[in-house]
Amino acid sequence: MIKVEGLTKYYGDFLAVDGVSFEVNQGEIVGLLGPNGAGKTTTLRILTGYLLPSAGEVKIKDYDIYNHLMEIKKIIGYLPEQTPLYNDMLVYDYLEFIAKSKEIDKEGILPEIKRVAEICQIKNVMHKPIGELSKGYKQRVGLAAALLGDPEILILDEPTSGLDPNQIIEIREIIKEIGKEKTVLFSTHILSEAEATCDRLVIIHKGKIVADGKTEDLKKGEGKFTVEIELENAEKESVAREIEKLENVEEVKVEEDGKILKVKVFGNSDFRKDLYSLIKSKDWFLLEFAKKSETLEEIFRKLTRE
Repeated sequence: MIKVEGLTKYYGDFLAVDGVSFEVNQGEIVGLLGPNGAGKTTTLRILTGYLLPSAGEVKIKDYDIYNHLMEIKKIIGYLPEQTPLYNDMLVYDYLEFIAKSKEIDKEGILPEIKRVAEICQIKNVMHKPIGELSKGYKQRVGLAAALLGDPEILILDEPTSGLDPNQIIEIREIIKEIGKEKTVLFSTHILSEAEATCDRLVIIHKGKIVADGKTEDLKKGEGKFTVEIELENAEKESVAREIEKLENVEEVKVEEDGKILKVKVFGNSDFRKDLYSLIKSKDWFLLEFAKKSETLEEIFRKLTRE
């Protein structure tokens, strides 16, 4: 559906996007993650035709951005980070204006406005001035405008930026519902939002892609196997020494919390059976035993820190 190869963008001497390549398949919800200034917005602006790249190829379906820009714009709904709304217009009037600008047939404008109003849950504010709406409702209106014309692809730049937790959940549910029928690519730096919404994550840092995959696959990291346990009636030095003897165990970290030892065990494959057998053979009291994966936040920090 979307294919990007070697995408590069300079602003003067500044390299904003550096040889980015990725694909978005039909029906996927893909999150483009990265810290501020990573190149997310520039990438999305190129995909939507608002900017041309300095180098590289972009294909949307069978269209390329150099020769079929208008065709591409007709199949994409775009919501920029700063939602382009006219505060003095009524919501209905604004959506009608956008529908006309998208050249929707006159007879089809009203049914189309009703359709997007239902999806974005804005029927109760259709005759209110946009300037009187909350941030959450303004974002819904912007999303409704992007959906006018029933585009096949939806591209959203920071759609939950500045929203409160309840508003974020509401927008998230709308995006997930839209994603059942459309291809969605959206940028964010809210990790929990991406993890809860996306089928796949693309992490970008300093204009380069540093990770691309499903959340669970990214969490596997380098394939390290991690187990956390809590022990009582055990000595720190003895625990570390005995566990380190186990096959496939590479590292043991032990912290004391009063009478309880909190132990993290790292290895190159599953060592749980051997670890449990060791604990049973000792006088240690096992309080907790859990396999752990890296959190998305830990992965993000590892990939985007200086």
